[in-house]
Amino acid sequence: MNKSEYQRTIEKTVERFPERKKLFATRSDITLERLYTPDQIDEDYASKLGFPGHYPFTRGVQPTMYRGRFWTMRQYAGFSTAEESNKRYHYLLDQGQTGLSVAFDLPTQIGYDPDDEMALGEVGKVGVSIPTLDEMATLLNGIPLDKVSISMTINAPASILLAMVIAVGKRQGVDPKKLRGTIQNDILKEYIARGTYIFPPKPSMRLITDVFDYCAHEVPRWNTISISGYHIREAGSSAVQEVAFTLANGIAYVQAAIDAGLDIDQFANQLSFFFNAHNNFLEEIAKFRAARRMWAKIMRERFGAKNPKSWRLRFHTQTGGSTLTAQQPENNVVRVAVQAMAAVLGGTQSLHTNGRDEALALPTEEAVRIALRTQQIIAYESGVADTIDPFAGSYAIESLTDEIERQAFDYIERIDAFGGAMNAVEIGFVQQEIQDSAYQFQQALERGEEVVVGVNKFVDEDEQLEIDMLKLDPEVEARQVDKVAAVRARRDDERVAALRGQVANAARGDENLLPLFVECVENDVTLGEICNTLRDVWGEYRPNYI
Repeated sequence: MNKSEYQRTIEKTVERFPERKKLFATRSDITLERLYTPDQIDEDYASKLGFPGHYPFTRGVQPTMYRGRFWTMRQYAGFSTAEESNKRYHYLLDQGQTGLSVAFDLPTQIGYDPDDEMALGEVGKVGVSIPTLDEMATLLNGIPLDKVSISMTINAPASILLAMVIAVGKRQGVDPKKLRGTIQNDILKEYIARGTYIFPPKPSMRLITDVFDYCAHEVPRWNTISISGYHIREAGSSAVQEVAFTLANGIAYVQAAIDAGLDIDQFANQLSFFFNAHNNFLEEIAKFRAARRMWAKIMRERFGAKNPKSWRLRFHTQTGGSTLTAQQPENNVVRVAVQAMAAVLGGTQSLHTNGRDEALALPTEEAVRIALRTQQIIAYESGVADTIDPFAGSYAIESLTDEIERQAFDYIERIDAFGGAMNAVEIGFVQQEIQDSAYQFQQALERGEEVVVGVNKFVDEDEQLEIDMLKLDPEVEARQVDKVAAVRARRDDERVAALRGQVANAARGDENLLPLFVECVENDVTLGEICNTLRDVWGEYRPNYI
C-alpha cells in the first residue's frame, strides 16, 4: 500500500467513525499528525542525535546511561523542625532513596529568623526552619555528607545555606572537596514565577557568580545552580516556554559569570537544571531531548566552551505538582507514574515523584513511600532503563523534538532582542507569556477541550474525601524562637558584630562573600542577621512592571 492508498482508507474510516477532535495538539500547541513517517524527519537525522555521552547529547549525557547506574532517587521533604525532617530523611534513606532533597519554610527562603515579625505564622509550615548552623547540623545528623548527595531548594539566601552545609561537613570531618549536592540558587525564576527573592538583580547575580567562583576551587563536586524550569511550568507555561525561558536564564548566568572574569570551562560543569514532568507523555520525552541538544549548541557555539563536559545539560526532574488534583486523589498515583516514566525515557539524572496527597497537604509517610516505590518499579521492573533512549528514531518523538527546539530558539531570539533574560523579566515579557499560556489552558479546561479526570470529566458527585493528612505541631514556631534565643545568648556578640561589619564592607566591594558566610555561620551569626546586613547595603527588590 502506498501513501495515497492509505489516505483513501483514512477518508472512508473517518466518514464512518469521526475522530474525537478536529485538531490534536500538545499543551504547547504543536499539532500532532495522525501518523508520522520518515517524511517528517530532517535529513540531518544522524548528526542531530549523535551518540549518548557525546555532542549534541540528544540521547543522553552518559555513554551507558542507566545501564551503569540508575538516576538518583530523591523525595523532596522538609517540614516543621530540623529534628522532624531528619527523621523523615532517615526513613526515606531506609526505604531506598539515594539522595536528599530539602524543602525550607518561607522565612528561611526569604532570609528571616523565626523571631522576626515577618516570619509570624509561617515557621515550619511549607518546609523546615533553618536559621542557624545548629539547626543545619541537626537536620543532617547521621547523614554522611561525603556519601549522600544533598539537594536544597533555596534561592535568594542559597550561598548562606551552602555555607552551613560546608560548616557541618567540617564538623563531620568531611573535606569540602568531597561534598556532593546542589543548591537551586536560581534567582531569575524567582522574579519570574515564584516570588521568594530578596535583593535586586545586580547583587543577586553577584551572589550567584560568587558561588560559581568559590565552588570551582573549594567545592568542585557541588552543583552551584539548578536552573529551574519547574516553577516556570508550575506557574502555567507550556513545555516550549519551560525550555525556552529556562535556557534563556541559563544564558544570563553564564554571561554574568564570564563578565565577572570566570573561565567558562572552569565553572560550566557545575551547572545543573531542574525540569517539570507533565502528563503529555510524548511531548515531555521530546522536551528533555530538545533541551539537551539546545544547551549543547548554546555552550559550544554561542559561548565557545571547549570542554565537552561544559556542553552537557544535566538535570533533575520533579513530577508536576500543578497537575495533581484534590478530587479523587488516588488518581494522582497514576499521573505521577506517567510523568516519572516520561522523565526516565527523557534521560533525567535525578527524579522526585510527588505524593498522591500533595494537592491537599504535605505528604504523609505512606504517600511518600508509594511515590518512591513508583520510581523503584520503573527502575527495577519496567525494563525501560535497560537500553538507552529507547524512543529514539520514533518519527513522532524526533519530529516533536525538532519542533520544540525550533520554537524554543525562536523565544530565545526574542529574549535576546530585549537585551537578555533579565531585561525581559524586568519589563514583564516572560511573566505575561506565562500568564497568557495559563489563561488559555484554563479556558480550554472550562470549555471541556482539555480533560482532567475527576475534575471536569468522570466526576464523582458523591465523593467523600477519606485520606490521612499530615498535621503539623502548632507549637513549632515558639520552639524555634526559643532555639534562636538560646544561640544568641551563648555566642560572642562582639565577634558577631565584627563579622556583620565585614559582610557589609564586602557587600559594598567585590570580594567573594562565601568565605565570610562560612565564618559567620561558624560563629553563630544567624541566617536572618546575614540577610538583614545585606538588605541594609543592597536594599530589597520591588518589581516595576506591576
